[in-house]
Amino acid sequence: MSNSFGELFRITSFGESHGRCVGVVIDGCPAGLILTEEDIQKELDRRKPEPGAGQTSRAEEDRVEILSGVFQGHTTGAPICLLVWNKDTDQHYYEQIKLQPRPGHADYTAFIKYGGFNDYRGGGRFSGRITAGMVMAGAVAKKLLSLVNIEILACTVQIGSIKASPVEVEEIRKNVYQNPFRLADIGIIPDIADLIKKARREGDSLGGIIEILALNVPAGLGEPIFDGLEGQIARALLAIPAVKGVEFGSGFSAALKRGSENNDQFLIQDGIIKTRTNNAGGILGGISNGMPLVIRIAVKPTPSISLKQQTVDLSSGRNVEINIMGRHDICIVPRAVVVAESMVAVVLCDFALRSGILPGVIK
Repeated sequence: MSNSFGELFRITSFGESHGRCVGVVIDGCPAGLILTEEDIQKELDRRKPEPGAGQTSRAEEDRVEILSGVFQGHTTGAPICLLVWNKDTDQHYYEQIKLQPRPGHADYTAFIKYGGFNDYRGGGRFSGRITAGMVMAGAVAKKLLSLVNIEILACTVQIGSIKASPVEVEEIRKNVYQNPFRLADIGIIPDIADLIKKARREGDSLGGIIEILALNVPAGLGEPIFDGLEGQIARALLAIPAVKGVEFGSGFSAALKRGSENNDQFLIQDGIIKTRTNNAGGILGGISNGMPLVIRIAVKPTPSISLKQQTVDLSSGRNVEINIMGRHDICIVPRAVVVAESMVAVVLCDFALRSGILPGVIK
């Protein structure tokens, strides 16, 4: 497995869904950053399931522990190890179906890749549970980026067929973490709630789209050709379980436009070079252009559903029917919002260190 990501700000994910713990090791964080467990906990709490949002009944406390890399309230420059303990685990059901891969999950591919030695309990390394480590790394990255005024925001913009209306940045700041669906457009909350209730009654699940904004990103971040900013952000976001697509700016709709419509024309405003539109999503040639980064990710419907499905039994070689039990989200989109913010923060933090915008020691 490739469990590490980043060059100067490098994170290594560890743990399994039903193992003892999940966490992350961060190497390359500058010394001198004021960092407490509460800084991390605030972000972890945003990832927890909320009542009424069609989310899992698995109740993990997710209290972060800092095991290394912080001394007397400051980072030391040594690797930072962060973890949360798994306490609400239930392995019994997974023992029953360990040779019957669940449709839509990585059970089959992991079995083949690792010769049956993979941890199959709750998806093991391929569970959404590992995103707790991503959020912990993102908490550190966000705090570093705040020193240079870079802000990362995200919100749900679609669940199922229901789309949110465009909103101002201030509405994202104000609304997203005040409702369980992580919506900035709060007018569609009743419709989303009804849609999720309907999917639950039918034993089914829903996917959706998350939009991420990165503000005050300076021009010049990115290392083309194979280490461009878009490529690294896409790689980071696609590491989030259930993310199946990434687009920047006008994204796939650019294919329907003419160049005269899609080109972002330049202007000087208050002595700063900007573009009149932002169809590029803040990136040109794999390098940030000084405009806000605009990114959207497609999150697939939760593969664990209550409806009966067809699969195979790997021991007998026969076709069988599976009825997935256990605790699962009807829609994981809201819980993925803070994860998406976190992974974009990790990428930007790495590039900020590479460019020298962030120093090696915080004073």
